[in-house]
Amino acid sequence: MSVVLESVTKTFEDPQRPAGKVTAVDGVTLEVNDGELVTLLGPSGCGKTTALRIIAGFESATSGRVLIDGQDVSAMSPHVRNTAMVFQSYAIFPHLTVAQNVAFGLEMRGRARSEIEFRVQSILELVGLAGLEHRSPEQLSGGQQQRVALARAIITEPRVLLFDEPLSNLDAKLREQMRGEVRKLQRRLAITSVYVTHDQSEAMALSDRIVVMDAGRVQQVGAPLEIYARPASRFVADFLGRVNFLEGDVTDIQPDRVSILVRGRSLEVPASRSDLRVGEAASLVVRPETIRLTQASTGVSGAFVGTIRRAVYLGSTAEYDIDWDGGTLLAVVSSPLEHGLLLEGTRIAFDFPAATAHVLPHPPGRRD
Repeated sequence: MSVVLESVTKTFEDPQRPAGKVTAVDGVTLEVNDGELVTLLGPSGCGKTTALRIIAGFESATSGRVLIDGQDVSAMSPHVRNTAMVFQSYAIFPHLTVAQNVAFGLEMRGRARSEIEFRVQSILELVGLAGLEHRSPEQLSGGQQQRVALARAIITEPRVLLFDEPLSNLDAKLREQMRGEVRKLQRRLAITSVYVTHDQSEAMALSDRIVVMDAGRVQQVGAPLEIYARPASRFVADFLGRVNFLEGDVTDIQPDRVSILVRGRSLEVPASRSDLRVGEAASLVVRPETIRLTQASTGVSGAFVGTIRRAVYLGSTAEYDIDWDGGTLLAVVSSPLEHGLLLEGTRIAFDFPAATAHVLPHPPGRRD
């Protein structure tokens, strides 16, 4: 089942605002393909949860349409749309057992007892809860409670599965485990899904495509690798992971590459935009993990030179803040056990593969 949002806008009354209203979703157009998992990603207040609730029917759009499998469902109530939502708070009934919670949706639909029992057992096995049928929610861990919520959502065979930050109440290790299980289950069932989160790692791990939102508007839509490697704006680059911005000037533009002069050094990077102009300022997006460090003395040719101001050992990686020409650069180096730690105060040379950098036009009026 496909899900389509056509120019969806949602405004709320807000007497504290000068106009008396606030626009939570601002002209969002989006298509989620059959069997695809698309994540709405953005900071708090960006409109992602409101957009999800509009798909579910819990909120009505001020303007625009919502279509599921080509059918306009904008005026339909939630239960008629046949979507299911997994909530952040789990929303499972504390007075019912695991099996009773999972069976609830089928009982409301008047299904036969034999069918309910068979499907409940099948779903519990699918989500790894077999043998816990008679436990109460208070006897379950957070991860098990989330599995109950997931089982209850999918047992009714919804056309669309919706997730409202379902893993945010779990600890970091369990959250990482659960997101893998959610993704595996979604692929196995091939349910068209829309997932809301503010966690960039979660979005990257789960999604076929990511929709980055800010101030109610879509900033970029694409596969995780595309958005991470080729962000459409400084906001997207900065929100999706950590980033360094190297400021410079465009000196040459070719069909496949752009030359940028950064601190007296000319760098050639892949061309991926049509709004760059020779002679204009530009920013290079350089991810910290692409930076290569070597100990060096002042005057090393072919690389930038700086001094390590802060060194942090994190087990699988080491992070370095580098003082460089009046600014600070972040570098993340893998396998510190193999390569050793660089000490604070060490003079180093650093570089990065040009193919991993991405160029953005400099914001108007800004000159760092």
